[in-house]
Amino acid sequence: MNENCYLCINNISYTHMTFQQNIRSSVLAGICIGIAGFGYLADEKGIVGAVLFAFGLLTVVNYGLKLYTGTAGFIKKGEVGQLFLILGGNIVGCLLVALMLRCSPMNLQEIAQKILEGRLAVGPLKGGVLAIGCGFIMTTAVTFARQGNFLPLLFGVPLFILCGFPHCVADAFYYLCVPVDFLAENCLSVLGFYAAIVVGNFIGCNLYRLIWKD
Repeated sequence: MNENCYLCINNISYTHMTFQQNIRSSVLAGICIGIAGFGYLADEKGIVGAVLFAFGLLTVVNYGLKLYTGTAGFIKKGEVGQLFLILGGNIVGCLLVALMLRCSPMNLQEIAQKILEGRLAVGPLKGGVLAIGCGFIMTTAVTFARQGNFLPLLFGVPLFILCGFPHCVADAFYYLCVPVDFLAENCLSVLGFYAAIVVGNFIGCNLYRLIWKD
């Protein structure tokens, strides 16, 4: 990684952002994940799409953007409320890409619906437990990437996708791509499952601090 990219990561990711900067940064991060999710849905086999999904996380880390799962493991005491702001911005960014997806001639809405149906079949309890794995991978990958080593990110992203570990921002994109009538019919179930994976991701992102505090 060149010196300019390394400075970009450290200067943006580790400095205090204003409210407006946080909003813009988190929305842009959501757009990055949405585009990565778009590519994943376009690949019906899933393996290539899982690898290409790393584009979204690489972009987020390189530009120091605010992503829920890239921030939760580094948040300080008293800043937890900031995570809700970041997640909200991430979801708005995903929504913008989801609206773009609805213009695609590819049959991606049905693929997104299959993903959501699979999530709901697992249930919120198991889904929340599985989401811990994604959070753990994300904090590990981002820690290495901030030190200039992007390999854990390149391997970690396909790993959590192939394992079926839910990522709350990526999942938000998939849900927003689902046909509106299906989403409306299952609104409460979707909200319950989503809340569980948000919590699961947070726990996973902080496993290092919970188990090995030093």
